[in-house]
Amino acid sequence: MTALVEQDTALVDLWHEALGAAATALGTLEELDRHLAAHPHEQVVVLGTSVALSEATGFAEQQRLLRPWLAVVLVHDGIDTAVLTRALGAGVRAVVDAADVDGLVGAVARARELARRCAGVVQAPLAPGAYEAGLVVTLFSVKGGVGKSLVATNLAAALADEGRTVCLVDLDVTCGDVAILLGLTPAHTLADLARLDGEIDPSGVGSLLTKHSERLSVLAAPIHLGERVPVEPIGDVLGTLAEMFDVVVVDTGGTFDDAALQALDHCDLLLLVGTPDVPSLKSLKLATGTLDLLDLPRERWRLVLNRTDSRAGLAASEFESTLGLPVLVDVPAHRAVLSCVNRAETIVRSHPGHAVAKALRSLAAVTGAEADARRGSAAPTTSHRVAPRRLRRTKKVS
Repeated sequence: MTALVEQDTALVDLWHEALGAAATALGTLEELDRHLAAHPHEQVVVLGTSVALSEATGFAEQQRLLRPWLAVVLVHDGIDTAVLTRALGAGVRAVVDAADVDGLVGAVARARELARRCAGVVQAPLAPGAYEAGLVVTLFSVKGGVGKSLVATNLAAALADEGRTVCLVDLDVTCGDVAILLGLTPAHTLADLARLDGEIDPSGVGSLLTKHSERLSVLAAPIHLGERVPVEPIGDVLGTLAEMFDVVVVDTGGTFDDAALQALDHCDLLLLVGTPDVPSLKSLKLATGTLDLLDLPRERWRLVLNRTDSRAGLAASEFESTLGLPVLVDVPAHRAVLSCVNRAETIVRSHPGHAVAKALRSLAAVTGAEADARRGSAAPTTSHRVAPRRLRRTKKVS
């Protein structure tokens, strides 16, 4: 449940007595890395005074991407504003003075509860072949203009570049922008679901897809105003796509409409997208309240902050404390993004070394790891799969 990193044996004995014998004492961050690899259920890490501040913040930043459920508590000799700002900005959950044992006990207890509520405990990987369906990732926000579609398109492209087969579904059925962002002119869209006459199978669904690039296909939103999309088969369409692709990325509209509810019902991972401003925080707070009412398990939720700027805007910690969710990744603001949008390019491909691209690729790395753990397999190579996954039998929608 808790790992302690400290070389001062007197401090370790004191913390063991306060936290309980179940806490695991380790001497270095290298030992901690091996411990976390062997114990994926770990929820809290306490970094003691023997860990340099730079190493502690570097570790915390890394874990925000690799293990967003893991809470890092820092114990430091003397706490000032500079230490707090640096630590909390790196994703440290709490900073406690070395002399405050009661404060450490309280911080660990709160961190355990937040880890349990926000992200749950990582389950051991399934045996290879035990689960064949791909991961369904839904991006959602009830506020427009937060860059949700841009995150979705770049996430899909980055996952494909890692060697996974990906389908990007645009469920903003009234004003979807995925095709425009990717420079596509689709021959078929979600509006053509009606012509399948309820026969939802890989052949029929595959006929509606538009190829963007190697390993990346798109199921586009209608391109003409007023085209009706039948909502009833959307859940089965997503299930079929999950058996055809490694990852299905679903971009939703800005409301809890019938299409979005289908995506939420069938998602394995929910990415809530916001920007670092008060209106976005308010809309996310309203959205999370509704999601709780819908009984969508919180362990599936992740928070993505887009267009962050260290010189302005709300801090990630304000979102985390208000929403009770850890920020999985923050994507910096930069004018290069708009240039890519206007050229119908993904920044992860056109400017792979850019800070924005790196942030989006880190999101893809975490998402891809979840997909691999779900299938119980190693990360894919850049080659296609040796054997196709089993395809579901045709299902007739009544």
